[in-house]
Amino acid sequence: MSRRDDLPLPPGFTADGHGGQGTASSTPWIGVYDPAISAEPHNGLYLAYIFSADLRAVTLTLQQGMTGLIKRFPKRPALRDELARRAKRLRGAFPPGLASEWMHQPSFYAKEWRPRAYEAGSVAARRYEIARLPSEVSLAEDLLEASKLLRDAAAAQRLYLQMPDPADLIVEYPGDGHSLEGPLDRFHPKDSSEYYVHVTGGRRPRRRLHEDLIQDFGHHAVTCGYTPITDGVHPRDLILCRREVSRESTWLVEAKVVRNGNPTAAVREAVGQLFEYSYLIYRKRGEPKPHLLALFTEGIGVYEEYLEDHGVASVWQDEGEWRGSETATSWGLARKN
Repeated sequence: MSRRDDLPLPPGFTADGHGGQGTASSTPWIGVYDPAISAEPHNGLYLAYIFSADLRAVTLTLQQGMTGLIKRFPKRPALRDELARRAKRLRGAFPPGLASEWMHQPSFYAKEWRPRAYEAGSVAARRYEIARLPSEVSLAEDLLEASKLLRDAAAAQRLYLQMPDPADLIVEYPGDGHSLEGPLDRFHPKDSSEYYVHVTGGRRPRRRLHEDLIQDFGHHAVTCGYTPITDGVHPRDLILCRREVSRESTWLVEAKVVRNGNPTAAVREAVGQLFEYSYLIYRKRGEPKPHLLALFTEGIGVYEEYLEDHGVASVWQDEGEWRGSETATSWGLARKN
């Protein structure tokens, strides 16, 4: 298919069609690109209308270019896992109001490796039944929304690419008193890779969910206008500074993993540590009192109101988006629960 000029594209966007090279594709698709982000599907991020193999549906999806990843992950299952991991991270950049409306997980009913990779690599998606397509006006509105998500994800991806690979050698130099060059310059969470513990019966693998939570939220906070800092703040998990606000405005963040669906222990630990650090690190040293924020891996139920009553805002992960208490919402860090 040649490059398209008959679609209601957002300003500055281009589109072209793909029906297969040499042989017909079981899932033909139309790519939609923001040239400032990527003008082709091989690398970067782009939008695509991908038809299912039975041609009964078409999905508007935000996709990741795969050419560079194929070289690093030649085995197809590993490639899909990496695409899915990156997609989850990029979703954290979406505005909460839009995120919930684009959580469709596509299935193109094809056995080939590439459509399956498209499924794993979808960052956001909306499915349409061919027999019941919305009006052209609705389709154009959806495409405009998707273009906004594309730009948010691209901004998050640029920040993500600044993070060093755990396998790379990192050389650090002492600061010279100059201002930070970027919002992630002092954000280096601990490695979240799998590790092993010795228990009765042998070694068992564990995931550092705590570090994953901090890293995901730190990238989300950048898209909300904050600078996350982990360097030099131990024993605190994380602090946030607002770029357009005085440096005296600090958000003290304590992250906790909710285990077995019971938030009680996590909430108690978060409250204790937030109050302890606020008193010893800030008040006793004559520093301005920080805003207090408890961060969780999942919802905390009635404890949301309990924390608010004690001056502690709360945020947690919920199916790819960040939800939170009234105060956290007022700070622009979450969508109201």
